[in-house]
Amino acid sequence: MNEERVQAISFEIIGYAGNAFSYFYEAVEEMLAGNKEKAMELYELGDQEMTKAHKVQTDLLVSEARGEKVDTNVILIHAQDHLMTTMLYERIAKQMMRIMERVA
Repeated sequence: MNEERVQAISFEIIGYAGNAFSYFYEAVEEMLAGNKEKAMELYELGDQEMTKAHKVQTDLLVSEARGEKVDTNVILIHAQDHLMTTMLYERIAKQMMRIMERVA
């Protein structure tokens, strides 16, 4: 897999993960404002974006597992970092929303 293709895949992961992070952040903000339905809707949108990011990542992993050489570069590393940060925030956001729901 050439460098241009890896960069394109990397930017897909960054885009999906970035969208997901924004949705999760907005979901927490809506929950804080007492808008549970809107919060759940935003969280679901974030989850859909994470599914897309994971699919792109999985396709890349499968390519490498099949023996295709994947050129690793800083953009791919950044994409993985972006995805992992969003995965962590997703879990934190979910917990925060549960706590806010119980307190309300």
